[in-house]
Amino acid sequence: MQIMPAHAAHHGDQEIETLEEFDATVSARGTLSGFRVQAVDLTDRTRELLATDTAGAVFLGCSMREHAAAKVRADGALVFPPVPGLPFDPYRGLVYSPDELFASLAEGGYEATPDALSYAWFQRTKADRDVFSSMLRAVHDDSVSDALDELLTGARVVGVMGGHAMARGTEAYEGAARLGRALARSGLTVATGGGPGAMEAANLGAYAAPYDDEMLTDTLQLLAKAPTFTPSITDWASAAFEVRTRWPKGGTSVGIPTWFYGHEPPNPFASHIAKYFANATREDGLLARSNTGIVFLPGAAGTVQEIFDNATPNYYESRGEPTPMVLVNRAHWTEKLPTWPLLQSLARGRAMEARIALVDRIEEAPEALERLGG
Repeated sequence: MQIMPAHAAHHGDQEIETLEEFDATVSARGTLSGFRVQAVDLTDRTRELLATDTAGAVFLGCSMREHAAAKVRADGALVFPPVPGLPFDPYRGLVYSPDELFASLAEGGYEATPDALSYAWFQRTKADRDVFSSMLRAVHDDSVSDALDELLTGARVVGVMGGHAMARGTEAYEGAARLGRALARSGLTVATGGGPGAMEAANLGAYAAPYDDEMLTDTLQLLAKAPTFTPSITDWASAAFEVRTRWPKGGTSVGIPTWFYGHEPPNPFASHIAKYFANATREDGLLARSNTGIVFLPGAAGTVQEIFDNATPNYYESRGEPTPMVLVNRAHWTEKLPTWPLLQSLARGRAMEARIALVDRIEEAPEALERLGG
């Protein structure tokens, strides 16, 4: 699983995203000229800011003392100050962790978490069509995309798509978890839409990858006590954190959810969560980053949309060579929602024809993916 560590150096773009990076850069270079410092609390670095050249630097959402900020501006640096009163940081340098989005869950329930508060802010500001709020959402989503690209540098990413309605405690949920585990154990980075249901199951599978069968069996039983995120997101999320506490050294994976669907909380099994306000940005980003292919589990409208959102660049080869697409469950994709015949017709005679497959059982998906990927 090749996910870049959060503090990894950022190639030629000269971004500083942690206090450690700030200190290392100041001591090694003696200048911040041309650097972008992103969402780092610099209130205790006044001495360094006063003594260091910051001409041409950009400070995005960095707290600093007033006289330090004045000196930095006088140097010719651009300073975008932190925005007070927001439940999220629009300039954030890293993707989210489950602990960050679900902070205060144990004390105040889901409603008190940054995830719920960010959704409430979104609903409020979306209604008044405030240009400042829409700008903050755009800056936030762009920062998250930047952080996600840095995180996934060099990773072989496999997407697992499927509906949020798949309940814990079902055979289908267990199958999706086993799929996620098999893919993670083969060295791939599992990426999902980051929500409940099939998405959670695949992230759980990746989390369970370092452990034995017994851990997965016990986990599935424990989670079945809160089968869905309705009526209580608090109970649903608390069960997941109980698993994480009992088995703390889980494998890594990525969840890419959205606040656009407020009824859909992120799942706590993705170690890295890139959450977006704009669903279109999130959808496209998830598909574009799944560079070793995508497995589509049974789902409804959202999953059908993802199939064709992915088929389009494969058809036109606009992202280069077509990537593998594996649809799971013959009856679902040929009878209930007959997506497969249309996908086959589209692919006929094109490069993508050799990169699509329909399998009946979820256990067949990893092998099909490997076969299509050549």
